[in-house]
Amino acid sequence: MRAADEGFPVTHRISIDPVGDVPHDALDALRHGEIVAYPTDTLYGLAVDPRQREAVARLRRVKGRAGLSGLPLIAGSLAQVESGLGPLPPLGRRLAATWWPGPVTLIFMPTANLADGVTAADASVAVRVPGTEPARRLALASGYLITATSANPAGETPAATGEEVENLFGPLVSITLEQAGVLRGEPSTIVDIRGVAPVLVRAGVVPWDRVLQSAS
Repeated sequence: MRAADEGFPVTHRISIDPVGDVPHDALDALRHGEIVAYPTDTLYGLAVDPRQREAVARLRRVKGRAGLSGLPLIAGSLAQVESGLGPLPPLGRRLAATWWPGPVTLIFMPTANLADGVTAADASVAVRVPGTEPARRLALASGYLITATSANPAGETPAATGEEVENLFGPLVSITLEQAGVLRGEPSTIVDIRGVAPVLVRAGVVPWDRVLQSAS
């Protein structure tokens, strides 16, 4: 179902200053369960409030996200992660102290209640504090963490510009916060922190040997 059919406005792109305030239209869209695209330190991501069941279900439909895989989250700070999801284990605290803000995603067990489809089949969640201001500011201004799944339907190349977001989704995405230029970042390094030692889940921009060094 298209966003316009659900009573949402057609998409529009809002040019943003990387260190400017978050547009009110984007915050209103998130509060009303709409999808907002925004630039991260890798590519464009798609945001909804992970506590809103209908918004999460809509995002999964738009993405074509099937199966039991969860949706990654981002926050504006470590404090927002822990206030929203629960405390990180000591291993996670050490890694966060070194790599946040930045492209390291941590998997742990949240104590918060999130909408179905956000956590993975084993009830874990993946979260990071990104290295770019617009993404952090959007999470902080919204008052809670936001989803950070890449801006592409399943099987297609993730969007690297606001125009690509619009071409891929049309009015299915209500607001695109557009940053000048093309984003071509490498993916984040994903680390499972539920055990005594970190476990590499996905190799990314931060080399694994450096993650291991910072874990001790």
